[in-house]
Amino acid sequence: MLRLGKWTVACLLSLCTASASAGERPWTEARSPHFRVLTNGSTASARKVLFEFEQLRYVFTTRFPNARMESGAPLLIFATSDGETAKQLDPVMWKRMGGNMAGEFHHGWEKQFALVRLDTFGGNGAKEVVYHEYTHTISHLNSHWLPAWLDEGTAEFYGYTRFEGHKIYLGAPTVRVRMLRSRMPDPIETIISTTHRSPLYGSEFFYAESWALVHFLIYGPDMEGGKKLDRFFDLIQQRVEQKKAFQQVFGDFGPLDKKLVAYMLQPTFSTTVLKSAPDIDEKSFASRTLSVAETEAELAGFYLWDYNLPAARSQVEQALKDDPKLGLAHEIMGFLDFTDGKDAEAATEFAQASVLDGTLCLSLFYKTMLSPLATSNTVADMNAFGAALGKVLQLNPNFAPAYVQLARLALRENDLASALALSRKAEELEPSRAGYHLLTGQILRRLGKGADAAISAKFVADRWHGPDHDEAVELWNSVPPGQRPAGESILEMVPKDTQTVDGTVKSVSCGDQDRGWAFVLNHDGRPLTFHRKGGFVSGYSDTIWYGGDHFILCHHLEGLRAVIRYTKPADATYAGDIAEIEIRDDLPGPFQVAASAQR
Repeated sequence: MLRLGKWTVACLLSLCTASASAGERPWTEARSPHFRVLTNGSTASARKVLFEFEQLRYVFTTRFPNARMESGAPLLIFATSDGETAKQLDPVMWKRMGGNMAGEFHHGWEKQFALVRLDTFGGNGAKEVVYHEYTHTISHLNSHWLPAWLDEGTAEFYGYTRFEGHKIYLGAPTVRVRMLRSRMPDPIETIISTTHRSPLYGSEFFYAESWALVHFLIYGPDMEGGKKLDRFFDLIQQRVEQKKAFQQVFGDFGPLDKKLVAYMLQPTFSTTVLKSAPDIDEKSFASRTLSVAETEAELAGFYLWDYNLPAARSQVEQALKDDPKLGLAHEIMGFLDFTDGKDAEAATEFAQASVLDGTLCLSLFYKTMLSPLATSNTVADMNAFGAALGKVLQLNPNFAPAYVQLARLALRENDLASALALSRKAEELEPSRAGYHLLTGQILRRLGKGADAAISAKFVADRWHGPDHDEAVELWNSVPPGQRPAGESILEMVPKDTQTVDGTVKSVSCGDQDRGWAFVLNHDGRPLTFHRKGGFVSGYSDTIWYGGDHFILCHHLEGLRAVIRYTKPADATYAGDIAEIEIRDDLPGPFQVAASAQR
């Protein structure tokens, strides 16, 4: 379950607007073995970007030989020739950064985008944010959970990797290193206990000391060149509580605090030079000039996943005028229709995109999920539904949502063993999604393995906050008390001075004003209407099929279960003002085959 902040919800509800004028001439596409770059600059510069990304990928394959490197959300890199193009692509981020945006990264469930500026790519601070975020992608592909310090400290450590020709330097100091000499660091026990909800998290100093702690645990005395850190990582992936794991590997906090302070105050820091860097000939990378329509469609895709929907629509409408048979343009239009709640139109666009371009995995998936096959209980339709999802996985074997839907199909068929195997596959592909752990836990509970289900619930509840935590509590409470770990308990995190109600979503009516947005819940057979008052938090189960990239509080919620935290209204014309909404994705039960279908 993802937790949406107030700004994101407000942005999605109002459909943030911005300029869309970056597609004035065709862009160039360049490809290396593992990456793809689009640029309005020179081909040589695009190849340079590809070369460094290939080198950074090599760093991870060398440092972590068994790590998964391919995400179900492919990475597309936009390399803009200058700041003006970067500003046009993401005016909101440009303004937020005060015009000092050298690069950025968008983590999506279906697609990922990096943006780098060619005019600053060789300078300090020009690409560290992108490499930092790419490190997060690799880390999250290979960990069930990471404490905040290790997640950010590792991203900082590899984000500052330096490339000089075919030499690669690891361990270069973060630009925040000067902060380490400005004040005493927090105690290690405080650093490792920091969560995403802690006041310390997100501060510049937390990033600095997290980098220092990771650097210390790799290069510090008696750290065995990072082997101890690897052992710690393995323990927390085995669900050992992190303080216990930390002390088991590194010893008591007190002596380590003193060593860390001394380490941070040393004049220089150790680095590693990879002498066997890959022999990559960047001149061998293929390139071509996109058509005008392809350029417009690719830019529309960036805008779409950046939630700049007006710009996306403007670009894709022009792309379809320039080339009505461009599959990608129909796919983007399908997503825009889907966001508007025009499901019939979206299904038509996705179907047309699939016909025009058989490589479009997302079009096939959305076409399938919007078809009657997704809800039919006839044997023939369920078989066809499973076969269609299988074709999606042929196009993208790492696309975890397809495995989630196959697991749910197996539950409808009452094949619990297959459902569990498919759920575990989704967990393997996206181990950092709390909801996938909970899906497995729910299936274990249905299998009668309540003790294992409770362990899954406790694992998520102890490590995730907000709606994820509350969803884990619900699973925990569904397990008979005698099957839960003895002496353990977990509680919901309920906002102060709120009441809670749950039920099935009957309707949602969006509007720009506080009272213009209405959420109607069917509770115990009667409708309850809620409004929003200012900002609120929204969360949803990770297993909802359209996931994080296209979730909004305006469409596609009818029939789902919602948990609402609310305050009493000023008058009695409605049930309450929403403080928090959690949308749940309950497991389906086994379907009943009609007698006529059995004969």
